[in-house]
Amino acid sequence: MQRIFHTPEGVRDIYNGECSQKRHLQAKLQQVFRQYGYQDIETPTFEYFEVFSREVGTIPSKDLYKFFDREGNTLVLRPDFTPSVSRACATYFSPDTEVVSLCYTGNTFINSSSLLGRMKETTQMGVERIGDDSPEADAEILAMAVECLKASGLKEFQLSVGQVDYFKALLAQAGMDSETEERLRSLISQKNYFGVEDIVREQKLPVQLSRVFEELPHLFGSAEILQKAKELTDDPNALKAVSRLEEIYEILKIYGYEKYISFDFGMLSKIRYYTGIIFQAYTYGTGEPLIKGGRYNELMKHFGKPAASIGFAIVVDSLILALTRQKIDLPPEEETMVIIYKAKDRAEAIRKAQKLRQEGRRVALRLEKEA
Repeated sequence: MQRIFHTPEGVRDIYNGECSQKRHLQAKLQQVFRQYGYQDIETPTFEYFEVFSREVGTIPSKDLYKFFDREGNTLVLRPDFTPSVSRACATYFSPDTEVVSLCYTGNTFINSSSLLGRMKETTQMGVERIGDDSPEADAEILAMAVECLKASGLKEFQLSVGQVDYFKALLAQAGMDSETEERLRSLISQKNYFGVEDIVREQKLPVQLSRVFEELPHLFGSAEILQKAKELTDDPNALKAVSRLEEIYEILKIYGYEKYISFDFGMLSKIRYYTGIIFQAYTYGTGEPLIKGGRYNELMKHFGKPAASIGFAIVVDSLILALTRQKIDLPPEEETMVIIYKAKDRAEAIRKAQKLRQEGRRVALRLEKEA
């Protein structure tokens, strides 16, 4: 097999009508960003390793594409836009004195296991709102996520919203070591009820605390679940986290988007920089989330300018797959008019093509081959 005719595992070519449809979808999503007043930003495809280091809490080091420059510095292909945009914001803006609203489009690179069938290069579009810790900002970000999916053509989808601070408040009471905490986090995320019960039993926790940990994998559903989350604990920080969700939900009612929202207290992201609400958007036809996002109030400290922040990323490739499987048509590529001419008619053909192009038509010129 000649490798020059094939792409490496985990990446692919996008061409013809699919490429045109992808560009059209990106333009639709970009329009939503503009309507909310977000400014475009581009960050480099690769950055210094420190931007995505373990302290940042992003993708594990083993899943990064790493290489070296001439000076021996370790560089990384961008696996995640949020740290990159945060670094740029700290460099060029003042989020401590003004709210900074940025949007981006580009590709991310994760050296994930091929057994999962996931692409290693994906296109993402997203927004970051930096310097705003209000529930209004949380609600706006969720509303934008809803509008992006509606703009794509999707009609049936759901945003599942979690709250990291609720889980962290419970952990503070439990006093578990980091290894046990990691196991518990993973089991709750997987909705592994029996595994969670085993760990809780091992830890010999107080009855009320044991019960709330055991309930976390079951604690998902519509807005009624918020009341149950409050009834399970009397921890002030956990109750504050639920109250925040209640306020966000009330604001989303003003937008008219509450029907797209559900809650999941067992949603615990592997990305560690999240500090408040986290959320993912799903639809039928694909098991992967179309949108991933959340609040990250501590990340900007890593770049020297502390600022409360929230954002999300749309996985464009997953969104296109969902649209395709649901048979939701993206506009086909505009038909190209082909003018075939003989050498003696060159001037007339060029003038005609130019006139049509000025009128907005797509025109290709082709010189007729001589017999």
